[in-house]
Amino acid sequence: QFAFGPTGENADYGDMHNPWDITRISGGSSGGSGTAAASGQAAITMGTDTGGSVRIPSALCGLVGMKATYGLLSRHGLVALSWTLDHPGPMTRTVEDCALALNAIAGHDPLDVTSAKVEVPDYRAALNGDIRGLRVGVPKEYYEAPLEPQVSAAVSEALETLKDLGAHVSEVSWPVYHDSHAIVTTLLYSEAAAGHRKTVLSRGQDYDPAVRMRLETGLFITATEYIQALRARNVYVSQTEALFDSVDLLVGPMEPTVAFPIGQREVEIDGGIMDSVPLLTQYTRPFNITGYPAVTVPCGFSMDGLPMGLQIAGRPFEETTVLNAAYAYQQTTEWHKRRPPI
Repeated sequence: QFAFGPTGENADYGDMHNPWDITRISGGSSGGSGTAAASGQAAITMGTDTGGSVRIPSALCGLVGMKATYGLLSRHGLVALSWTLDHPGPMTRTVEDCALALNAIAGHDPLDVTSAKVEVPDYRAALNGDIRGLRVGVPKEYYEAPLEPQVSAAVSEALETLKDLGAHVSEVSWPVYHDSHAIVTTLLYSEAAAGHRKTVLSRGQDYDPAVRMRLETGLFITATEYIQALRARNVYVSQTEALFDSVDLLVGPMEPTVAFPIGQREVEIDGGIMDSVPLLTQYTRPFNITGYPAVTVPCGFSMDGLPMGLQIAGRPFEETTVLNAAYAYQQTTEWHKRRPPI
């Protein structure tokens, strides 16, 4: 409901099922778009990404999913969840289709007050597959978070492929990465509660219990805490901008695990137990905070035959660089050519 959850479960209309294994989650909140594209019902679908809700189902369903720079794609007509974090984005099987979608939907919209007035290039024409000399940073902090060994191995192999294609891959440090959960949670819950306050107080019983709990939690966040989160966000963006002085892209795992069974609230990972919501968003939320572009591209399959994704992120409005790196990788691999059994 209201795009407020990363699993794709929905009590009103039925849970969204992963086409690679229908007993498992599709990821969310744009899980319907993810399963539609992955199962061949549509070539291009759209989702919204507030904390990862385009990239999560794309990764878990074996798709390319793009969260463009904040302001590049119009949000006019969307029901807002968090007006400072919401991003619409396309979901496709290939990077080329993603670029074609951006060609159709990117650009300034006077009906959206947050829409950026920037020159929009031909994203498809920019896909030349040449990434020689590109500086790729791999944040060491990614590996300080819970991560399945099979995902880590797939990402390591993908990074070797980028090296073979001529990119310079090196480890970097991004300390503020670990602050992303606190910042996003405060901003998202506060803004969502502000938008839903009147309805949740008058019609709370009509909300899904999990969504209602998150909205009501937001009602107890103080103005002081919200302002502190905004100040922390400024520091986060500043330090991320400084990191991009030494690299052109940040690359790493898209999801720390593969799709797990529908209804499972906790996931056993890396020797511990973790709640599914922060687990699914641990690599996505940093780029909602900054508004920087990020794309996920398939980079392998688990022993159970479930997709794994690689996340590639870049500087604001440098979608051409991000997409071209993803395109170069996809042109030399076969993962995106596999089709689910359903």
